[in-house]
Amino acid sequence: MKHWLWLSLAILALDQASKWMVLLALEPYEVIALLPNLNLTLMFNEGAAFSFLAAAGGWQRWFFVVLALSVSGVLIGWLLRLPSSERLNAAALALIIGGAVGNLIDRALLGHVVDFIQVYLPIIPLAIFNPWPAFNIADSAITVGVVLLLIATLTSEPSRPAQDVH
Repeated sequence: MKHWLWLSLAILALDQASKWMVLLALEPYEVIALLPNLNLTLMFNEGAAFSFLAAAGGWQRWFFVVLALSVSGVLIGWLLRLPSSERLNAAALALIIGGAVGNLIDRALLGHVVDFIQVYLPIIPLAIFNPWPAFNIADSAITVGVVLLLIATLTSEPSRPAQDVH
């Protein structure tokens, strides 16, 4: 199913282009309100999701680089071995791979991930997060890919064990 890698490359290109446009257009923490509850805000994340390990002292950069390389390699191997009938799994894996590599490039080249999409949820008090977290195209692709992978797993028919013929 290597033909699904085009989706990974498209996500990677869109992610990197959007990050560089935001880096050129905004100052850190500058807010541009697009819609109610949706802002563009340039932020940098040295950790993982929701800044997990962001203040760990620098070692986390290379830990996450190695982790992203390893996971991407495993996912590419999985994608290449999928039967052609498993299109939903292929799309999910391609999205995750593109997102993982997009954030990997940021970490390796910049030392942090560039985030810029802020979606405020009015039901959650703003005081819980300061500043409110932001994400990017790569994060979105990973999230959608994981959801699609869960859907594919939950809707697939269980495999039947081979029966011995005596």
